[in-house]
Amino acid sequence: MNAYLNGEFLPLAAARISPLDRGFLFGDGAYEVIPVYSRRPFRIAEHLRRLQDSLDGIRLANPLSPAGWQAVVERLVAEADFPDQSVYLQVTRGADDKREQAFPVGVSPTVFAFTSPLVAPSDAVRAAGVGAITVPDIRWAKCDLKAISLLANVLLRQQAVEAGCAEAIMLREGCLTEGAASNIFVVKAGVILTPPQDGHILPGITYDVVLELAARHGAPHEIRPVSEDELRTADELWMTSSTKEVLAIVNLDGQPVGRGERAGRPGPVTQRMHHWYTTFRDEVMRHADA
Repeated sequence: MNAYLNGEFLPLAAARISPLDRGFLFGDGAYEVIPVYSRRPFRIAEHLRRLQDSLDGIRLANPLSPAGWQAVVERLVAEADFPDQSVYLQVTRGADDKREQAFPVGVSPTVFAFTSPLVAPSDAVRAAGVGAITVPDIRWAKCDLKAISLLANVLLRQQAVEAGCAEAIMLREGCLTEGAASNIFVVKAGVILTPPQDGHILPGITYDVVLELAARHGAPHEIRPVSEDELRTADELWMTSSTKEVLAIVNLDGQPVGRGERAGRPGPVTQRMHHWYTTFRDEVMRHADA
C-alpha cells in the first residue's frame, strides 16, 4: 500500500516520522476517514470540511487546500489494488527539537495519508445485528473535534470487544452521547431520536445523511437529548459511521433491544433507513460517474 507523507508519495512501510512529532508525544493533531466505493470517495467535500473544523478547533493551520487534499486522495485511491477503500488523513503540529507542551514556533505540520481496504459489516452481520454495552463517557469536553488523542475511546471500545460486543455506547449525566466509534440513533414509538451535535458528540457525516433521508422520506425524527431510560427501552437502536453505514444494535448490556416477537432483531425502521442509505449512496456514486 502507498502513503502520502509531507509532500511525497511512498510505500506505507517506508513512511517515517520523528519520535519528537507532537502527534506521537501529545496526540496533538486531527484526522479524517473517507469511505471510497468503486474508487469514488463518498461525500469528500463534507469530510474535508470536518477536517478543517477540527484543525480550526485545535488552532492548527490546514497545510493543504481542499483541492490539494482532493488530489492526494485521488492519487492514493487510483494507485490502490482494491476498489472499495477507507482513506485516512492526519495532520499533527509537527516535530520540534524538544518536548514542550506549548505550541512550537516555526515548525511545519506533519501531513500523512494512506488508504486501506474498506472493511464493512457482512450481509450476515447486517441481517443479525450486533451487541453493544453502555459505559460512562469519560472523555473530554470537546468531542466535536476529530482529534487523534483517542485513548478514552480506545479503552471504552476495548471493553466492548472483551464483552463480545461491537460497540460501547456512552452516557453522560444521564443522557446518551455516542458510541466509541459511531453515532447512535434510537427509535421510540416509530420516532427516530438522536442527540444534537454539541460538544459531546462528533458531527458525523453519516449522521447527517441519515437525518437528510429521514426528512426526505417523511420519517418522524427528533434531534434532542436522549435519556438513558429512552435508550434502554428503545424499540430499535442503530449505529452510524463511514464504514458501518447503518448497523442495527439488537442487544444492549446483555438484554435484547425491543419487545415482543421482534425483540433482539433488526427492526423495520432500521431496515428502511439502511435501504434508503444504500440507495442514496449508490445514486451519489452513479452521479459521480456522469
